[in-house]
Amino acid sequence: MKDFLQEWASVLSEIEQILEQVLPSADTYPQVLHKAMRYSTLGGGKRLRAMLVMGACAAVGGDVRQTAGLAAAVEMIHAYSLIHDDLPCMDDDDFRRGKPSNHIVYGEAIAVLAGDALLTEAFAELARLPEKYGVSPEVTVRVVGELASGAGSRGMVGGQAVDILSADGAPDEETLRYIHSHKTGSLFRAALRGGALLGGANQEELEMITRYAEYFGLAFQITDDILDEVGDAEQLGKPTRSDQRSGKQTYPRLYGLEQSRQMAEECVEHCLGALERFSERARLLRELAVFVLQRSH
Repeated sequence: MKDFLQEWASVLSEIEQILEQVLPSADTYPQVLHKAMRYSTLGGGKRLRAMLVMGACAAVGGDVRQTAGLAAAVEMIHAYSLIHDDLPCMDDDDFRRGKPSNHIVYGEAIAVLAGDALLTEAFAELARLPEKYGVSPEVTVRVVGELASGAGSRGMVGGQAVDILSADGAPDEETLRYIHSHKTGSLFRAALRGGALLGGANQEELEMITRYAEYFGLAFQITDDILDEVGDAEQLGKPTRSDQRSGKQTYPRLYGLEQSRQMAEECVEHCLGALERFSERARLLRELAVFVLQRSH
C-alpha cells in the first residue's frame, strides 16, 4: 500500500500540472469567472476519474501520454458537477474539499457560470485530441461520445435529477440503483471506456473494462453513502449526514451499514474478477478498487 500511495502522489501531481495548463489562466478576462473555475478544479480532490482514464489505457497496453486531454476533461466535468451540486437549489452545501464551496466565495451566479464553462471547456479539450495529443479522429469521436453519454441526461445529470426527485420518498432498490449507476457510475464508466479506447482496446478488453467500471462505480457510491453516515467531516472535506438530512436514497438507509459494507466488498471482488485476464499493467486499476473499499473501514 505504501508503494501505491507514493505512485498515487506522483500521478496526482502529474494530473494537477495537466489541469493547470489546460484551464484558462486567472488573468484571462473575465478574470472572476476563470478564477472561479480554477478555484474548484485545482488544488484538491483524489483525481480518481483521471487516474481511471490512465489506468485503463495502461491496462490495455496503450501510451498513457495520449490520455492527458481526456484526464483533464473528466476532472473538469467532475468539478462542474460538484459546483452545481453544492448550490442552495441542489444540496445546499457550504464546504467542498475542505474549503468554502464555489458559490460561497464567488456568489451563485458566477458559480453556475463557472460550472457551465468547465463543462464546455472539457469538450473543447477533447476536440484538441488529434492535434495536441496525436489521437486519431476516429478514436476522438468515440471518446467524445463516451463522455457526452456519461455526463448527460441519460448519465450523470439524469442520476442527479432522480436523486433530487426521489428525496424523502420511501427507500426503493430500483431507484437507488438507478441513481448510483448514473449519478456517479456513468462518469467512471466514461473515464474507463475512454481510457481503454485511447489505449487501443479490442472488443473483449473493452467489455472487461466496462464490467470493471460498473462494479467500481457501485462500490464507490456505496462507500460514499457509508462515509456520509459515519465519516469525519474534517477528513472528508465536506459535511457529513447531509444525505440523511435531505432524505436522500442511500444504501445504508435501505440495507443498513453492515450489509452495505458487504455489498461494497462484493463489488470490489467483481472488479478484480473483471481484470483477471489482464497483466500487471492493470495494477493501478486493481489498487484503486481496493482503495475504494478501504475508505469505509
